[in-house]
Amino acid sequence: MTAEPLWDLVVVGAGPAGATAALGALHERPGARVLLLDRADFPRDKSCGDGVAPHVLDVLEHVGAGAVADRLRHDHSPVSTLQLALGGLEVERAMRRPALVVPRADLDARLVDAAVAAGAVLRRHRVRHVATAAGEVVLDGSVRGRVVVAADGARSEVRRALGAPLPGRVALGLRGYAPTPRHRAGRQVIRFGEERQPSYAWSFDRGDGWSNVGYGEVLGGRHHPPTHALMVDRLEALLPGSTAGAASWRGHHLPLSTAGTGREQPDGRVLFAGDAAGLVNPLTGEGIYYAVATGAMAGRLAVQAPGEDRHPLFPVVAGRGAVDEGPGSGYRRALRRLLRGNLASTAAAGRLTASPRVLAAGLSAAARDQEVFDDLVELGLGRGVLTPRLLRGLWGGLAGGSPHWASRDTRVPDLG
Repeated sequence: MTAEPLWDLVVVGAGPAGATAALGALHERPGARVLLLDRADFPRDKSCGDGVAPHVLDVLEHVGAGAVADRLRHDHSPVSTLQLALGGLEVERAMRRPALVVPRADLDARLVDAAVAAGAVLRRHRVRHVATAAGEVVLDGSVRGRVVVAADGARSEVRRALGAPLPGRVALGLRGYAPTPRHRAGRQVIRFGEERQPSYAWSFDRGDGWSNVGYGEVLGGRHHPPTHALMVDRLEALLPGSTAGAASWRGHHLPLSTAGTGREQPDGRVLFAGDAAGLVNPLTGEGIYYAVATGAMAGRLAVQAPGEDRHPLFPVVAGRGAVDEGPGSGYRRALRRLLRGNLASTAAAGRLTASPRVLAAGLSAAARDQEVFDDLVELGLGRGVLTPRLLRGLWGGLAGGSPHWASRDTRVPDLG
């Protein structure tokens, strides 16, 4: 019987975070021994809004997967128009850079294929046990890696095995695919809820006659968790016609980021990326950018010699003693350096926009000013922050009192 080799990196989960971790490692150190584990075969479906921001493609290009980014741009229609709505207000503008809507069955399979082509070994395996030893991590008693990147999603088995639960709020989303109504063609549409807050429904045109449609809301408020039937009803109420002919319904939990997300990253040789790190934008529910950005950074750091810092997009801050202690502490600092401003801003914005009055003020400001709209998009899809311009727009909308366009049943809470 052949003994299991000691891998330079073992990645658990082959979604965008995991596949990009493998790509980042092999781009940083060609020839590294990288094992990519997933409990499913590819291609496989995954519940998601399928929105791929241009920031995601930027990361792929920086880890040597520019050909994948180019094929995605070629094979999927760019979506430049974003419509945001609440009550009687609709804001529709062109985004500074177009996005793509790519079903996860397609996106994830392409990234996995790219990782394997770069030299990663793909194996079907579900991790259930994690143990740390001197200079390595052992999974299920046999799979050995110098470093492990846990990219196994919101219900991370690696995080559970290590007894490291994530703090913070959780949202629940339901996704389906439905024929695209003519009036929503070429658009990403988000309509915020008024009855159950915070919540929104979405319809993202894929460009092939179908749209990714869904509804999500934050759990833990005054309402009981929504049922499947209720979520479908709320989607149809907010975006009439969205559920006609819909199929492939799938639900998923989203661990929403907080201002302190990343501080839970432990020292040692297990690095958490993407949803497994609790990185989901609390303003929009977006997680693919966070997944590829942190996956790339974790993979690079996992195979990098301590003290090296050669990458301008994902700077690493290695700490003294990293050779013996593993890269966990350096990765934790790198996460904060990469996302600190964004996480603080999205956490604040997520709390503020739970109020319909504040949300309406933001949409009004975006309707008045393209640059405010651009700032809002950057905050929701990339590494954006609450800019002075966006804050001035919010303040101007709030100072103006209740908006004249609000529907009669819109509840405006007392912010005092």
